Amino acid sequence: MTVAAVSRCLSLLEILAGESEAVELSELADRLDMPASAVHRLLATLAGHGWVVQETASQKYALSLRMSTLAFRNLDARNVPDVVQSILDRLALQTREYCRLAILEGQDLVWVARAQGAAHGLKYDPDMGQEIILHATANGKAWLATLPEEQALSIAYSRGFGGGRKLGPNSARNIDELRVRLAETRRQGFATSVEEAEAGTAAIAVPFRASADSSAAVAGTISVAGPLVRITPDRWEELASALHRAAAELSEIWPLRSRQRDAARPRERVPSMISG
Repeated sequence: MTVAAVSRCLSLLEILAGESEAVELSELADRLDMPASAVHRLLATLAGHGWVVQETASQKYALSLRMSTLAFRNLDARNVPDVVQSILDRLALQTREYCRLAILEGQDLVWVARAQGAAHGLKYDPDMGQEIILHATANGKAWLATLPEEQALSIAYSRGFGGGRKLGPNSARNIDELRVRLAETRRQGFATSVEEAEAGTAAIAVPFRASADSSAAVAGTISVAGPLVRITPDRWEELASALHRAAAELSEIWPLRSRQRDAARPRERVPSMISG
């Protein structure tokens, strides 16, 4: 299999992952800009390995549950859910809003855990599979603001300001606007996103580090989000304080998570040295 074929397979999986319903072969071919026969071969290969299923009645294609199973297996192997869920649950209870945690993977943030604290009224319940658009989200800006400005702006510039999906009306449109927002994030000690990632919503976020040492590397971000009518400026300080407390807890236990992960890995047997 060539690199190009692998790339096409991954693109196909990404398309199917974003669909709630099965998709016709012709539509997939159009979206991939490939002949239907070539897409059919890719689908047949993926189906043979259990990644894709074809509906008998409609003949349409959808992802199997294998990817979800592997994703949860990977999170379990990293000890992410057990370590962070209790902290997120407490934060959601305190703030009465939707809370999420993202971990840093290279130059990307990836959602790994969430907790819903809104018991009544409007509930914000976004898709955990969505890409975190760094320049438009509170989580993204919370991390970018910890980096040297030139590095942060370079990362954002390399991604572009379109975001690959429809963003909110207030999202930064260029480097100059982002520079101002990152400076504001550093000044106030937390990041905000008011109708930037999505219309009608707002969020507050802070980073947390890989240990309690203030010089430790950033491990991820934690946020509170909800409808714009509830996440108002008069609540920002209160929510930011709750987030900083949760971030401090995460930094305290993050080294334990790493040790647990290391302990779970099989150890290589070292031959004993016998003298004689």
